[in-house]
This record gives sequence, structure tokens and C-alpha cells, in this order.
Amino acid sequence: MSRIDVKKLPVDPGPAAWNRLLEDADPAQELKDTITADWLVIGAGFAGLAAAHRLSQLCPTDRIVVLEARRVAEGPAGRNSGFMIDLPHDLASSDYGGALEKDMALTADNRHAIDFAAQMASVFGLGENVFVRSGKVNGAATAKGDIHNQQYAQHLAAMGESHEMLDAADMKALTGTDYYQSGLFTAGTAMIQPAAFVRGIARGLTSNRVQIFENSPVTNLSKDVDWTAATPNGSVTAPKVILAVNGHLNSFGFLPNQLMHVFTYASMTRALSDAECVQLGGQSTWGITPADPMGTTVRRIKAADGHRIVVRNRFTFDPSMEVSDNRIKSVGRDHDRAFDARFPMLKGVDMQYRWGGRLCLSRNNVSVVRELENGLYSACCQNGLGTTRGTLSGMLAAELATDTQSDRLKRALESPEPPRLPPNFITRPGATAVLRWQEMKAGAEL
Repeated sequence: MSRIDVKKLPVDPGPAAWNRLLEDADPAQELKDTITADWLVIGAGFAGLAAAHRLSQLCPTDRIVVLEARRVAEGPAGRNSGFMIDLPHDLASSDYGGALEKDMALTADNRHAIDFAAQMASVFGLGENVFVRSGKVNGAATAKGDIHNQQYAQHLAAMGESHEMLDAADMKALTGTDYYQSGLFTAGTAMIQPAAFVRGIARGLTSNRVQIFENSPVTNLSKDVDWTAATPNGSVTAPKVILAVNGHLNSFGFLPNQLMHVFTYASMTRALSDAECVQLGGQSTWGITPADPMGTTVRRIKAADGHRIVVRNRFTFDPSMEVSDNRIKSVGRDHDRAFDARFPMLKGVDMQYRWGGRLCLSRNNVSVVRELENGLYSACCQNGLGTTRGTLSGMLAAELATDTQSDRLKRALESPEPPRLPPNFITRPGATAVLRWQEMKAGAEL
């Protein structure tokens, strides 16, 4: 008999602002019994919900249980910027691109995942306020950023991908600000309200065959004939388990010293008044990713109570998978500077929410879709692209566990494991220095 004691449970700093914009969820259904299932999925983020939905398609009579440590949408899935990106988006590169053939295959895989997400959004009745394929813009605030965009555009042309270059006037017409010198528009990105999306998928999946238990963290996994996952108040026994826990794969004892744990941070304004919307101008909703990967991501959204602006920047290396409230406050000052520089016409608009979100990266930018032990599968390490690569990983893990063959799964299984990291006393200061240097080089893109 094997036993895995979970070393650490998730800790997420600050409020999940996207979730705060929604009506209160129904009371959580917590696991309080000893139950059995055909499948157990651990984690109810993008990967876990995609895995559960794919299993429900492939095994239409099987019983599926999903365990979530917190409430759905309170973890990383409800904390990201909401860009479901189809094209190459390597955060470690200068212009997001990589090797041509690899990027073409990755784009095809990403689009398959976005198609799957679109299908879920349609089946479960999520509207365009939750999921819409509107595209996005890489915004360049500097001549250097414009060069990044031009280089990326050349890479896209070599891939056979359509794109549109925007000048400063186009960018002002879009955003209302003259901060951006140019932009690069691509049409394939889906923009989502991430908390509404995962809550809607979880609600749609729940049936007499699919049960989702919240506030039910797994404290240990053991295997005799089948796997048994223990929670504080119950347990689930199933022959096959999918771990959709991203960086907390380490907490289950797998891939030690092979995953990099990073936090990124965001702030969201209060609702803008009608007069402030007029002052701002531009279109009512849009999304800007930075021309430099270390720069500032900006979204204008329309919530139930009005228009808001979200800014996201700064990365910190945190192997403990925790950051302090003081870190959130410190980074918040950087967010205020980025906001003020872009939107001087909105002087006096305060940030209502500030938060951090956990990322998991590998040095070779690969996800971990594997059979870890007999009947135990992983859909982890999303490399900062949890919406798209999380969805893809969850689908592929379900296909692996059901022996459903595809070229996508073959590519995932043929990818190498994340390489080992140097000892922490080298990795931590080294990674921190590299991140700070890259942020400094980003200049006004940050």
C-alpha cells in the first residue's frame, strides 16, 4: 500500500476580485461522507473542470467526483487576467515567440482548447459577458516595445498567422489613452470573466453523475486496490485520479525541485462614473497584453455595477507558494504608478481590489501531463497560461487516463520532463535578480 501525505494546502493572497463582482455563490457542498466514484479529479480550476467535462464525454455513464480545496473561483482560476490566448505566449522570451514548428503545433493545441472552452460555454449557457472571442492587442508604449511587436509580427507571418498593426491613433481610439505608440492585434484570443466562467462550468457540470465538493482539501492519498483521497471530513475512493493542482503537484510529492513557483499581481479599480467614462473615451471593453512579456497587462471590463480597469504586472519568485499582505501593498504602489501613467484623465480613481495569483513554470516551458503512478495522472504546470494550457492539460489528462489517442496527447507525452533546478540558495536569489532585471529592462512597458 502506498500513501502520499499532502505537505501544503493552497494559500491565495488578497480577494479574488473577479469573484467579488458576481452574486454570492450558493453555500458550498463539502465532502462529509465516505464515498466511491469511477473517477476522482482533484482541483476545480480550468484544468480540473476541463478534465471532468472531458471524462463525462468519454465515459458517459461513469460517476465523477471533483474535490476543490477552497470555493470554486477563489483560487488561481478566479485571479488571472482572463486572456485565453491561442498564439505563442512564452513569458520567458523577449517577444513571446519560439521555434517555428513548435509554435505552430502549440497554436493548434491552444485553439483546440479554446474550442473546447467555447463548447462548454455554449452547452452551459454562458453569455458573451463571460466568454467571447474578441481578440487582443499587444500594446507598445515605447520604441523598444514597438520593435518587439514588429519581431513578433514577423514570426506570426512565418507561421501563416494573420495580424494587424495599429498606430498610435488606433490605440487611442481603442483605449482612450495616448500612452501607447502602437499595437499588434490578433483575433484568436477569447476574453473571459474567469470567475464567472469556472463557476458557470462547475454549475453546469453538476448532476447525478458529477459531484463537486468545495472546501474539501485533500490531505492524503493512499492506494490499496484503488486510490482513496482523504479530506478533513470525508474520503473518496476511485480507481483513477487526476491531479489538476498546478504547482501544488510538489505538495503531493511529485517533481521536487523541478517546478518554479511564481506570483503575479493585479489591481482593479472601483466602478467608473459616467463622467469618468466620458473623460476616458475609447471603446467600452478591451484587453491589452504588453509588447514586453514583463510589462503591464490592462483590461477595461463592464461589470454589473459599471466599467472598471484592471492592471496586472510584477512577478516574484516564491518557492513557498505564499506571499505576505505587505507584498500585495508594495506591488500595489507599482500598479498605481502604471495606472496613473496610462490614465492621467482618471486622477482620483482608486483601486478597490488588489490580489496575487500563483503561477507554476518549468524551465523548458512544458506542462506535466503524465501517469505519475498506476491510475494517478497529472494535468499540471501551466507556465502562466492557466486558462488555455490548463484547459488543454485537463483534456489531455482525461484522454490519457481513458486511452483516447490523439496527436495532441502524443506531443504532450513526448515532451521532456521539467529539468531540475539548482539548489534553492542559488535559485531563489538568481531568479529574483533575473525577474527584477527583466522588469527594469521593460521600462515604460511596465
